[in-house]
Amino acid sequence: MVLTLELVFIGIAVLFLISIIANKFSERLGVPALLIFLIVGMLAGSEGPGGIPFDDPTLAQLIGIIALAYILFSGGLDTRWEEIQPVLWQGIALSTIGVVLTAVLLGAFAVLVLGFSPLTGLLLGAVVSSTDAAAVFSILRTARARLKGNLRPFLEFESGSNDPMAVLLTTGIIGLILTPGSSIFSLVPTFAQQMAVGGLMGYALGKFTVWFINRIKLETEGLYPVLTLAMVLLVYGLTTVIGGNGFIAVYLAGLIIGNSVIIHKKSLIRFYDGIAWLMQIVMFLALGLLVFPSQLASAFVPGLLAALFLIFIARPVSVLLTLLPWKMPMNEKALVSWVGLRGAVPIILATYPLVAGVSDADAIFNIVFFIVIFSALVHGTSIPSVARWLGLAGPLEETGKLSREFDVDPDTPSELLELVIPPDASAVGKQVVDLGLPKGTLIILMQKGDERFVPVGSTVIGARDTLLLLTTDEMTESVRACLLNCEEPCNVAGSPPLPETFSCTAIVEKDPEQVEPDQPVVFGGSATVSGDCTATVSEMAWDFGDGTTGKGETVSHVYATAGTYTVTLAVTLSDGIVCRATTDVTVVDPREPGSSPAGITASGNLVPGGVDTLDD
Repeated sequence: MVLTLELVFIGIAVLFLISIIANKFSERLGVPALLIFLIVGMLAGSEGPGGIPFDDPTLAQLIGIIALAYILFSGGLDTRWEEIQPVLWQGIALSTIGVVLTAVLLGAFAVLVLGFSPLTGLLLGAVVSSTDAAAVFSILRTARARLKGNLRPFLEFESGSNDPMAVLLTTGIIGLILTPGSSIFSLVPTFAQQMAVGGLMGYALGKFTVWFINRIKLETEGLYPVLTLAMVLLVYGLTTVIGGNGFIAVYLAGLIIGNSVIIHKKSLIRFYDGIAWLMQIVMFLALGLLVFPSQLASAFVPGLLAALFLIFIARPVSVLLTLLPWKMPMNEKALVSWVGLRGAVPIILATYPLVAGVSDADAIFNIVFFIVIFSALVHGTSIPSVARWLGLAGPLEETGKLSREFDVDPDTPSELLELVIPPDASAVGKQVVDLGLPKGTLIILMQKGDERFVPVGSTVIGARDTLLLLTTDEMTESVRACLLNCEEPCNVAGSPPLPETFSCTAIVEKDPEQVEPDQPVVFGGSATVSGDCTATVSEMAWDFGDGTTGKGETVSHVYATAGTYTVTLAVTLSDGIVCRATTDVTVVDPREPGSSPAGITASGNLVPGGVDTLDD
């Protein structure tokens, strides 16, 4: 059969479909995805049923570097800074000192037990010294591997930041092998330069990307992911050219972008979630194709011995020694020691000796491949069980599936809040209209079982229902209290009326200093308490009728379009009673014939726990 372009397309599509379907079954069996993808690649190779000839380590290395860059960027994009900040220095220590200790320990084992020369043994240790970001991200972000506290962000940060040290050790030792007489101490300044330049470039280009995305104002939303695809390659390429480490740069750039306010952030995160999976499939398939199963037989004994030593001695010792300065519980150190997943990065680094023509490069590659397979089987299938055994398994939380379907304009104070209602919450059994949510908070989507819909006022909240709310950051805790409080209801509308009277004057006027047609309006409000009431006014809040809110006695607000809006002034007293007054405000476009720039003045009484509509 003549190999045509169409047959190539069919072959690629079939490999992708097999990998995706196999991954679905791997999740049920508890087997890591990387193992499935590698096996599919091996079966599709020249010695498997697929019969695809592939023996190009240079091309496999190129595919692996590009794929790893996007996987690291995606991992940084979806990582919250507040999660890794408490474990920042521990992660940096483990990704540098820990990697060196692992490489030295395994290198010594390779020399003493496997019979390698000192530099070749150290090269084997360097190649497998780092944990793999793709493997760690894919396993720790599944529902079956929830961990308590900061363990997940700690392990993810380590896996995303320890590749530079492993790359430096691998390339440096290859240089020592190919250049006899050179000193290993020459690697120290090179490492310092790569880490410093990589960190600075990642931070600077991440900030630049945020600025660029928010100001370029592209007409088509679909171009924003394309823009970031180009930026990832630019960050990696520029950093590498000037002597920095591209991997740490793209990870930091993703971290900066993911923790900044940018337009279409949620769509970008969804896009890169798919890109990360695509890159994992491509990378592991290519690396699987590069392996010849017949050659793995000779690597079985040395690979098994090296894997056992790495898992049970080298990794635990390096973790315990590195984390000595920090008071981390022993069960947490044990779990960190166990989550030493090896994956694509060691296999990619194993192609470096092949490309450089180092002696024993084939033996190193086959041993590394066997270590990765063994690590995936042992670590990947046992992490949830080990976490439970050590008392570190976290609850199975919802992953925010509803909020992925919506995006919030970064120029507004609005926030999306997704909550799963527990059985003992105060909201269970109540209608939406009776929840007493803070003014300006809306339930925009609800899920009961497998059904998703927009609730109405008469919709009854049930246990385990998922609610997606549009609110503001300031009101997030109040919303949580309203829905999740198990003892006292928060609906102040049901509070008994006070004998004292409350009065309020609301003034709405156009700001003459602003330029049309932005429709800026200044709101002024005041509240007085009369009678024998000892309560005082603690705060005033505005709901401008277009989904935005403000606080303070005088608040300026800009309407995007002309129209009629219901403005609400909410006055909160020191005893928790909330009083409200409303008025309709008509905003006109001065460019229209007959429009008037005059403001609107309204006044009326504030009613405790209720609403009194003011007359214009």
